[in-house]
Amino acid sequence: MSIIRWSPMKELEEMRRDMERLFEEFFEPLRHRRRWWGRPTEEGVIVPNIELYDRKNELILRVEIPGVDKQDIDLTITENNLTIKGELKKAEEVKEEDYYVAEIRYGTFSRTVPLPIEVDSEKARATYKNGILEIVLPKKEEAKPKEIKVEVS
Repeated sequence: MSIIRWSPMKELEEMRRDMERLFEEFFEPLRHRRRWWGRPTEEGVIVPNIELYDRKNELILRVEIPGVDKQDIDLTITENNLTIKGELKKAEEVKEEDYYVAEIRYGTFSRTVPLPIEVDSEKARATYKNGILEIVLPKKEEAKPKEIKVEVS
């Protein structure tokens, strides 16, 4: 039998690797879960995911709100904010003890989006299809970029 020299640094390194492996195994199931829409706040209100982009003369806001009836959606445009509110309702009441899995979130949702430029709220329009609410916000005339042609002589 040979004598192996003891190294405290080697043991610390092995302990560090073991801890990393433990955390990787612990959080591994989270990586495989499906992404649910929105994020809950402390009050339990769901904040839906959005994307906001510029399309020359208008802003486009897309909001992810699957399973919501269009009559349960409320939009409010103020000076420089757009607020989306609504509610995702349960289709039927099921007793808590009858569930095997319950991952769908029900309840109210709300999101206020600051608008980067002034929009013409009178001409705004919205469509709702396949769980995506799309709001088209035309820019005010003074907010639209002006193009000036430069002649080269």
